[in-house]
Formats: sequence, structure tokens, C-alpha cells
Amino acid sequence: MGAGQHHHQPAPAPAGRVGTPDGARYTEARRVTVVGAVVNVLLSILKVLFGIVGQSASLVADGIHSLSDLVSDVVVLYAAKLGSEHADERHPYGHARIETVATVAVGALLVLVAAGIAWDAIGRMIDPQRLLHPTLLALVTAMVSVLAKEALFHYTLRAARRQRSNLLRANAWHHRTDAISSVVVIIGIGGAMAGLDYLDAVAAVIVGLMIAKAGWDLAAESIHELVDTALEPERLEAIRNAILEVEGVGALHMLRTRRMGSEALVDVHILVDPTISVSEGHQLSEKVRWHLIYSIDEVEAAPSMHLPLRERVVAKLRERWAGLAHEEAIEAITLHYLDGKIEVDLLLPLELAGGDLDALRAIGRTLADAAEGLDEVRCVRVHYH
Repeated sequence: MGAGQHHHQPAPAPAGRVGTPDGARYTEARRVTVVGAVVNVLLSILKVLFGIVGQSASLVADGIHSLSDLVSDVVVLYAAKLGSEHADERHPYGHARIETVATVAVGALLVLVAAGIAWDAIGRMIDPQRLLHPTLLALVTAMVSVLAKEALFHYTLRAARRQRSNLLRANAWHHRTDAISSVVVIIGIGGAMAGLDYLDAVAAVIVGLMIAKAGWDLAAESIHELVDTALEPERLEAIRNAILEVEGVGALHMLRTRRMGSEALVDVHILVDPTISVSEGHQLSEKVRWHLIYSIDEVEAAPSMHLPLRERVVAKLRERWAGLAHEEAIEAITLHYLDGKIEVDLLLPLELAGGDLDALRAIGRTLADAAEGLDEVRCVRVHYH
């Protein structure tokens, strides 16, 4: 038997961090990348032109190196645009892995550039006749390149940290490698002007190895993402602790994680009280998801429900029922989380009021009316057995 229903408008969802919108990520990536591309074009022209005028083969090579950064900028811009698209039927998890693949490509490009730098340096050591005698103009141009590329590195890296983008971070380090190669040019030009003809070549080989390592590290990290490598052990422990903090979670197992672009996907089985309703169990899982989104940076999704769990709901109901004649007779309280509201089922013994039907209906209305005013509760139904 049921008695007493009351309805309320849904309460507004609490505000909180739900992550940077995909459109905003793409807008910032585009702005940072366009700035880098413009600087790379200007530097490439200056270094090639003044390398020829200033008789510096290494500066000309460095200008060609800057063109590789321009290629990197184009890859980043195109991948960021595709990666920002929303999920669709063929890509239900979104397109973030496009950024991952592009990061592998940028890392591979770094390795190729490093090999080119080392190959050219070794060639110059083998054939000293190829060594030129640079002028002060070439030295000043190389210094300007170092300052410009180092500024680009910090500018791009700040954006990568804000957006948690491995792709932008890879591009930032590509700017840094170009700055390092310009340092090699400075050393080479300075050494050549001082009479140390081989200093440029030796330094170029060392920096080539540094660039190759940076490219390999970036590519390897993204390859791990492509094969669904789990998050680091400390992040797994943080996720585990966050789940167990949620009221009503008894235990968890089969915790699985993987990265996708700047975000992380989490799959987990949680164990709850087997006597609760299906909708309450679903609400508990939603609460776990909500808590992970707001407490773990990598986990991103749109929370759908913010209703309180059993302990708070029952405490509020008991407070409303305090002092009522039949409050102590309630044998069970079942909560149903449906469409953003809670429907409450109460179980009472049929022997109350001597089994008088009208009296039992009056008890039900009294309990339902007392709960009126709780925004999260849609209705209270009383059942007798």
C-alpha cells in the first residue's frame, strides 16, 4: 500500500571543475603554434641569409633546422584541431589519440634532426676543407636565435602545462633543441674565429645525442599511451584512495587505467551493500565518478548527478520524522535515484493501528508530509506487510 506523494523542482548542480573545454584547448594550441610558426619562418630566413653572407655553414644548417620546427608546428596545429573534435559513433572515446600519434611523429622528427646534425658534424671533421671562417655577423645572428627560441620554449611549455598536452610539450622541447643547436653554432663560430676548427663539430655531435634522447623519450611516452599502459603507481594509489573515501563503498577491484591525450580513463568495480536498490547502487557509482573527476586531475568527464547518498538522506528524513508516533516502527528505507530526484519507499508492519485501512493511510500521509520541503526528495511511499 502506498500513501503520500510530493514533488519539487530539481536543485541546481553544484559548481566545480569539469576541465578545459576541447574548443578552448584547441584555441590556445592554435595561438601558441601560430606564434611559433611565425618566429620559425623569420629565424629560418635570417639564419640562412646571414649564414651565407657571414660565411657560416653551421648557421645555414641551423636555419634549415628551424624549418623542421615549422613542420612540427603544422603537425601540432592539425593534430590539435582533429583531437579537439567531440566523440562520434565511430570514435566513442573521442579523438584525443590523434594528439598522441602526432607526438610520436614529432619525437621521431627530433631524432631525425639530431641524426642530421651529428652526420654533418662528423662529415666536417672528416673533411676539414669544408670548414669555413665565420664572421661576427654570423655570431650575432646565432645569439639572437638562441634568445628567440628560448623565449618560445618557455611560452609553449607554459601552455602545455595549462592544457596538460604532451603534444604541446613535445613542440616546446623542439624549440629548445633549436636553441641548443644555435648554442652549438655560437661555440663553433667562436671556436673557428679563435682558431679551434674542430670545436664546432665535437659540440654538434654531443648536442645531437641530447636532441635524440629528448625525441626518443617523448615518442616512447606516447607509444606507451597507444598500447594502453596504466597510470603511474602513485596515481593509481591516489585513485584507489579517492574511491574508498566515498560513503557506501565497501571495497573495489579490477581497477584499470589508461591515458588518452591529456586525460585518463578509469574502469573499476566497486562493492556495495547488496540490500540497497539498483538505482541507489547506480547513484553510488555516479558519486564515485563525480569524486574522481573533482579530486584527480587526469580524470575528466561530465558529472550527471549530485544527490546526497544514504547516510545524509536518511539523517534528514529522521530529523523530519522525529517525534512522530510511528517513526520507530519503520523497518526499512529504500532509496530510488531516478531522474535527478530520490523516491523513498518505507516498510512498516501491517499491525499498526490494528490494521485499520484509514488509519494506515493517515500514518503514510503523516510521514510523507513531514518529509515535504526536502529538495532532493520527489516522493515518499509507505508499504505495509
